[in-house]
Order: sequence, then C-alpha cells, then structure tokens
Amino acid sequence: MAGATRAQDPVVSLRTDLDIGGMTCASCAARVERKLNKLDGVTASVNYATEQASVQYPATLSEQDLIAVVEAAGYTAAVPEPLVGLAGPGDEDAAAGQDAAGAAPDTRDTAADPAAALLQRLVISAVLALPVLLMAMIPALQLRNWQWLSLTLAAPVVIWGGWPFHRAAYTNLRHGAATMDTLISLGTLAAFGWSLYALFFGDAGHEGMRMPFELVASGSGTGAIYLEVASAVVVFILTGRYFEARAKRRSGAALRALLHLGAKDVAVLRDGRETRVPIGRLALGDLFVVRPGEKVATDGEVVEGRCAIDASLLTGESVPVQVGPGDAVTGATVNAGGRIVVRATRIGAQTQLAQIAQLVVQAQTGKAAVQRLADRVSAVFVPVVVVLAVATLIGWLAAGEGTARAFTAAVAVLIIACPCALGLATPTALLVGTGRGAQLGILIKGPQVLESTRRVDTIVLDKTGTVTTGAMTLLRTVPAAGEREELILRYAGAVESASEHPIAGAVAKAAAERLGDLPAVQRFRNTDGLGVQGVVDGREVVVGRPRMLAEEGIAVPAELEQAHAAAEQQGATAVAVAWDGRARAVLVVGDVVKPGSAQAIARLRDLGLTPMLLTGDNARAARRIAEQVGIAPGDVFAEVLPVEKVEQVKRLQAAGKVVAMVGDGVNDAAALAQADLGLAMGTGADAAIEAADLTLVGGDPRALADAIRLSRRTLATIKGNLFWAFAYNVAALPLAAAGLLNPLIAGAAMAGSSLFVVSNSLRLRRFS
Repeated sequence: MAGATRAQDPVVSLRTDLDIGGMTCASCAARVERKLNKLDGVTASVNYATEQASVQYPATLSEQDLIAVVEAAGYTAAVPEPLVGLAGPGDEDAAAGQDAAGAAPDTRDTAADPAAALLQRLVISAVLALPVLLMAMIPALQLRNWQWLSLTLAAPVVIWGGWPFHRAAYTNLRHGAATMDTLISLGTLAAFGWSLYALFFGDAGHEGMRMPFELVASGSGTGAIYLEVASAVVVFILTGRYFEARAKRRSGAALRALLHLGAKDVAVLRDGRETRVPIGRLALGDLFVVRPGEKVATDGEVVEGRCAIDASLLTGESVPVQVGPGDAVTGATVNAGGRIVVRATRIGAQTQLAQIAQLVVQAQTGKAAVQRLADRVSAVFVPVVVVLAVATLIGWLAAGEGTARAFTAAVAVLIIACPCALGLATPTALLVGTGRGAQLGILIKGPQVLESTRRVDTIVLDKTGTVTTGAMTLLRTVPAAGEREELILRYAGAVESASEHPIAGAVAKAAAERLGDLPAVQRFRNTDGLGVQGVVDGREVVVGRPRMLAEEGIAVPAELEQAHAAAEQQGATAVAVAWDGRARAVLVVGDVVKPGSAQAIARLRDLGLTPMLLTGDNARAARRIAEQVGIAPGDVFAEVLPVEKVEQVKRLQAAGKVVAMVGDGVNDAAALAQADLGLAMGTGADAAIEAADLTLVGGDPRALADAIRLSRRTLATIKGNLFWAFAYNVAALPLAAAGLLNPLIAGAAMAGSSLFVVSNSLRLRRFS
C-alpha cells in the first residue's frame, strides 16, 4: 500500500511501500535493505524483481527520512502512486484519472521500456563488436591497418555500450561497494586502456601489424591489443541484462490486469433518470442499473429486480448465483440474465476487487528477493580479483621484469576473470529452457521460479477451471418411467435456447449436439430464479426448479424428487422438465473434471508432491471432484474466499511446507503471488496468469508435472554452468598471474568458457 497506515500496536508504527530505482543486481537490493534496517525500529524488505521496498517504521520517522537513506546509498526512492483511490461526489478531476477499479493510472505502464532501450544498446554493440572479434581471432582477416579499424568499432561499444556498467561501478565505488558491474567495468576498461597504450605508445600501431597467437605472454606485451575482449564482454553481459529487464518489466502486470477488470462506466439513477457516467464519479449510496451481460460496477446491494450473477472470476464458484432485493453483489461480476438496480455500498479502495489487488501487492512485496548464484559470491569474488590483479602488477615490478610485462600479466588477470560466462550462465539456460517450454505450452517467468520448483513439496490446486473445465455441462438426464430421452432433450433444449442463463446454455448445447437443429419456441417466459417456459410443437413446456412446477400445479413423482435430491447432494444443479401438466425428467447440470486431471495428480505424486484441492465451491461438489481425480478427502478445502485462500497458503508455509499454487481466476491471483511457486492456467484470467511464476498455455493439467520437471532441469543446467564458469576462473587466474597466459589467450579462454556455457544450455532443447 502506498502511503502510511497506522498499525494497531500500542507502539504506533507506520507502513509504506517505496519504488527503488538504480538497482542493477540482487546485491544492490540487499544493500538497500541493510541500510534501511539499520534505522531504529525499521523493518524493511527489498524485492529486486519488483523494484519495491516494503517498510515498517516508527512514527518518529517519516517517509522522507527513508527516502533520504536510500538516496544516501546511491539509489533513488519514491512513494508510488496509490493502486486504488476513493472517488466521491465532486472529485471530478480524480475520477477522470481513475480506471475501472477506481485506480489511478499506472504511470509506469506508459514509461519508456528499459528492456527496449537495452535491446537497442545490445544490437548496436553486437553489430560493431562482431568484426572486431573476427579480425582478432582470424589472422587472415588482419589486413593493413586493421587494428585502427578495430579501435574505431570497439570504442563506442566499450564506452557507450558499456556505459550502464561503468555508471553502476562508479556509484558503487562512491559508497565503498563492489558488484559484478565493478568487475565488468574494470575488465573492459583495462583491456581497452591497454590497447590504447599499445597502439599509441607501443608496437601495435605501426602499419602492417599482425597479432601473433601465443600461449605465453611475450616479453614486452605491447605488440598485442585486446579490443575484441573489451567489446565481446560488453555484448555478452548486455545480452544477460536484456533478458533480465524484459522479465522485470512484467512484474506489475498482475496489478494492471486486476485494476482493468471492472466496468468503465455505469448507468446511475438520479432524479428517476438513467445517466451513464465514468465509474470514478459513482458515489456511496448511488443507485445504478445492471443489465444482462453487463459487469456490476461496484460492490452493492440489490434493491430492485432479480438476476443470475456469474461470479466465477472472483469466487471460483462455477454455478451462477441467483440474487434479488436485499442480496449483496460484488463489483466486476457479470449479470447473466435479468435487470437489477443496485445501491453502491463500497467504492474505490473498499471494494473486494481492490482488496484482492492489495493482497497481490503485499504478497509480491513480501517475497524474499531471490539472488542469483553469481551475485551471491560477487561480494567476495570481485574484490579478490581486483586485489589479485594489483598484487600481480606489484609482484612483477618487484621482480624487475619491467612495466610492460607487469601490466600485461595484470590485464590478463582482469580479462580472464571477467564474468562473461557467469553473466551467460543464467540467461542462456533460461532462454533455451523457456523456449523449449513454450513449445510444450509452458511459460517460465524467471530464474527465481526454478529455485522454487526444486524445493516444492505441496501443490494446492484450485478446482474450477484448473481441475475442472469451469463450464456448465449437462451431466445426465434422468427420465421418468416411460419417457424418451430424445424427446426430453428436444423440448427442454428448445425452451432453454431462448434463455441467457449458463444452466440453460448447457442444456441447449447438449441437446443441439445430440439432435441437431431444435424447434422454435413460442410465448417464451422467464421467471427469475425459478426457470423458463414456452410452447414447443404445440406443447406447454416448463423447465426449472421443482418450486416452479409446483406453482404451475404440476406434481413431481418420487423417483424424480430422489434424482433431484441426489444431484444436489453431489454438488450438482438439477432442473425438472414438464409438459402437458406432467413432470417428465430431471436434468443434472454441473462442472466436469478435465480429461487429464486424474493423470496429472498421479504424475505430481510421482514427483514427490502432495496434491490438495482449494476452492470457493461448496463442500459436496469439492469432495465429488476430489474423489474423481484421486485427492484425499482430508486434503480438500472448500467454500474458501479469496482472502482465505491466501491464509490457507500461509498456514501451510508456517507448517514448514514449500507450497505451489495452481489457479486460473482473479480470486487465485493473491494466493498465486503468496505461494512459493505460482502456476496459472493460460485459459484463465489475465490477473492470475501475470501473478503466477509458471503458466500452462493450453490449460491441460497434465502439463503441471512437465512444467516442474522442465524447471528443475533448467535449474540444474544453470548450476552446472555456474560451477564450470567459476572453476574456469579458479584454474585460469593463477596461470594469468604467473604470466603464463597472453591476454589474447585469456580472452580466447574466456570466449571458450562462454561457448561451453551456451552449448551446455542448448542440451535443454532435447527435453521431452
């Protein structure tokens, strides 16, 4: 939540969120967090992925004090715009700037995309660096004055292309810190600086110069240039940063999807007339009209009319709920049939939609920042390399070997240690793994997801739209004695085809699929909450609840009453069919299990996971579905509200479980963000998809196990890449310090380690 809120503790404390700018790696987030937590009474959590800090602080401090601490550490901080606002009468300016959920526009959504800027820098740098690399490594391409052409091409790459690293390194240096940016900047500038020295003051600038290929550095070292090393490092690291920035760009998409879910405008009743106004101008107590197919503008109470409300996107309940005067309705739900008038009881930040959005914010901000393995050791690795380079320089000078030889060895140390392979280890494996996943219908959002899949031991599945289809289907027809099922479907389907209700749609669809074209219905009438009737083939047909048949004077035989009761006992919905004054059948309608759900549960158990079912649906329906897919009754949690879904995930985590959450609705978004691993069905709501870590594009639950296996395989590849990248440095650094590596060979070895990392990552393409 942006801005400060008072807690209920005796000691007054406040909480706020801060947008943090200028962070370039996970160690930056850790440094900001340490600086904030040094303040008395402050508890801060900084998330590098979302670039936000969640801070609890005493009333003796202010938000400006917190911002000052962050700025003193070398970063920027600002209180973000409120996610949701409260618009009332007279707030026309604010209302005009709010979106459908009462939210202020997300200015970050329209800001320049950092990934696009990085891509431009990467492409230009790669185009310039490629000929430099080819000329240095292939002697046949070293034409007359090739070294000066290399300098012309490499200079903008090192200076302009590598500017983000140089700027970050300078900022870190001012505050006494070192990160991978420090080593990147030092290595590239050292290689570039030595090349300038060799060209202008050494032996490398004369016409017809050729660069020999030697394993051991020559005596003087001034006849070789290392422009290809300086430019290649910049290009490789920019590649990794680009993929990282592209993933971070999507971190706020879950909130935008939530806040754009509601209605854009509303038909308000004022002075007995309907006036359509922007949603931001709706005030508490206003009466507004909701027609069939329209979204409910905000939370309220029905004062006139009856209709069926489709709340599946918010509650997970697949069966539409009948509402009438006195019943509560929720903003962003859909009127499935019937006109109603609603009195607004909550608007803006108080609505259920806004509260779900806030839950997503808190869950995302509360997640500990997942630090890449390379960044975890950078605090030690970078200073050690710098000290080793300086020690190499001093050692060679003390040995009387000459300045040129000493600088050659020191440069070789910096070049061989440049974290090119380290920078490629994560993004290349992630790129190949996610590319293969996309072919299989699995979207992986970032390296932090891979860490989570390895540790997960419990998987919680939403029911509607995840384990089940999420659509109403005719399950079975129970005819009375002597009645023909084809005739029942013909008459019931014809009458129901004139209704907009989802239950009617299921009956009409099943009848049309089985019988083809249905006859026309005449004198159609709809009784809100009870059913429909009309004339088909000259017969008066009634389809609805037993109460409707009773009001028409039609008795329901005991066998059909038993079928109706049995269907409701199983959590399904049943309607009766009658014509010519006699009840003829009961139609059972409900949600059905997806074809692959039972197989998916079995596969998840094979991976060592414990599956659980979590749903807003009723307990009877939940138990019926769980039994069909093989989930134990004790692992079923039914009639759970969105807030309670988050609490259930937290309870499992508090019990020591590492939880994966699978869902598809807006009501699942906060729980997906809270879970250690969130998996969304691609056929579900945008908010759920954006809040999740993994998305199954096709919505097939059998892909759940494949997604976890692919993620674990990708993580293993990343760890292998990092191990060999570090092992290469450990083995090569002593050789470089001893003067046994020409910096050119050091650059080639560095390129070789990068090639190994890439080829190792490409093995993921064979995943099946």
